[in-house]
Amino acid sequence: MSKTRHLLKEDITYSFAKSQEINILHQLDYYDKRDRFFAHLESRRAWMKRVVAQHLGLKSTKVCHVADMENWYCGSFNVCIPVTISDWKDRRQLGSDVLMRFPLPYRVGEEFQPGNGDEKIQCEAGAYAWLEENCPDVPIPQLYGFAMSSGETFTRVEYLPTISRWFQLLRRQLLSWLGYPVPTPYVRPLNRRHISLDGVIGAGYILIEKIEERQGTMLSKTWFKKHDDIELRTNFFQDLSRILLSISRIPLPRIGSFVVNSDGYLSLNNRPLSVEIQGLENERIPTDMPRDFTYSTVESYLYDLLRVHDNRLKNQPNAVLNVPDAGYQMSALAGMRTTLPLFFRREHCRGPFVFSLTDLHQSNIFVDDDWHITCLVDLEWACSRPIEMVEPPYWLTNKPVDSMDPEEYDSHRTELMAVMATEERKMPTDRTMPRLSRVMEDAWSRGTFWYTLAITSPTGLFKLFYKHIQQPWFSKHKPEEVGEIMPFFWAKNAGKFVAKKLSDKKKYDHELRLAFGVKGTN
Repeated sequence: MSKTRHLLKEDITYSFAKSQEINILHQLDYYDKRDRFFAHLESRRAWMKRVVAQHLGLKSTKVCHVADMENWYCGSFNVCIPVTISDWKDRRQLGSDVLMRFPLPYRVGEEFQPGNGDEKIQCEAGAYAWLEENCPDVPIPQLYGFAMSSGETFTRVEYLPTISRWFQLLRRQLLSWLGYPVPTPYVRPLNRRHISLDGVIGAGYILIEKIEERQGTMLSKTWFKKHDDIELRTNFFQDLSRILLSISRIPLPRIGSFVVNSDGYLSLNNRPLSVEIQGLENERIPTDMPRDFTYSTVESYLYDLLRVHDNRLKNQPNAVLNVPDAGYQMSALAGMRTTLPLFFRREHCRGPFVFSLTDLHQSNIFVDDDWHITCLVDLEWACSRPIEMVEPPYWLTNKPVDSMDPEEYDSHRTELMAVMATEERKMPTDRTMPRLSRVMEDAWSRGTFWYTLAITSPTGLFKLFYKHIQQPWFSKHKPEEVGEIMPFFWAKNAGKFVAKKLSDKKKYDHELRLAFGVKGTN
């Protein structure tokens, strides 16, 4: 009889594990790694109190109370530890709780690409800083400070000691008067490095406001039950439209992610970090996308994203089931590369590029009882992307990306776009920027919407390609017919590659049986 093994959210058997397309072998380690990391965090409770007190300018750590482990919030890529502040006189009508948010080293690829956790923190801090400076109308939590795993720490200027605070405020005012760039409100105190170094080994953090229940609840708690309510949906669509219009009105010079550098300045010089990139790197799949790499054209960015998909097929040990499956996947990747110019307009090749919230799902959106948006959270995957890649949420019809029904989805999409067009007409006209609603409508009619979904979905690309991208061009041909030729356009030695992938799968199956204590070859 086979063993039952632990994943993070469930126990699984061998029969379930062998049917999965994802690399289950890699995920079997998560459970123990989480326990070790949480135990390490638990042992640093006194340090957490010192850090919070320092960031908030509190005179004593006695007013800081770290939540017990059962009250921590653990997501897919972070753990958030609530810290309650008693008698916080300077909370400025904000919540009395803050969250220390740590990237999970075993989920962001830290072992394969050291520094991924720090990159994630820097990009999230950069997203907060950019929105605070450019879109104050977009509701986000207050960011109080953050730190790298190296101990490099940043604190919001208004919480610095009096002399340091006045010095920084005067410096910022002088720089503004003289016409020089002004740093973000996040300052690196020179005398506080040692506290972070005494903290959590190998992990940085961000310190943010905790959204209290009176400030809103996650949309995911009510979306599935009430998404058919027209009044609620209209309120939500209006607020969502205003947010998308606000963050998309500012043209950005290139494709990438904002970071706060060591001097406290905001810079757009990091690769466009997304959940897919660090998710694949966590499985030891190279993305060939250096952290200091940005893009000046749409094509260069999209071709590199396609290369990421190529690397997944090449390096994931159980990526290919058999010869037909290999042809199916290789054909789709070759077809994606071939059809790319058909879906993106030449006039937008070099911009405009706009700030994009690439992980805007229901649990990252807080709403009130009337479904007005009160806060957006989890900004680590926000980056600058081509304006044609701004799209309505795929989850409007509660379907995963590879199971969406175009007609059903279009009815909801049309409703959202009508609301957006109305909101856009209320805004001042900027002749240097195309109207976002028109760009999004064009992306739907050209099929760019489906191409964007495919290229940003490692698991959904193949079904999306054959159902929504290939179909309009090869409607009379079945996928297997196209697959007889296209694999040879993806790899020169296609036969040799397929043989290697079948060997990889055989080895993976053997190791999976060992992991579950299964004998034989079934």
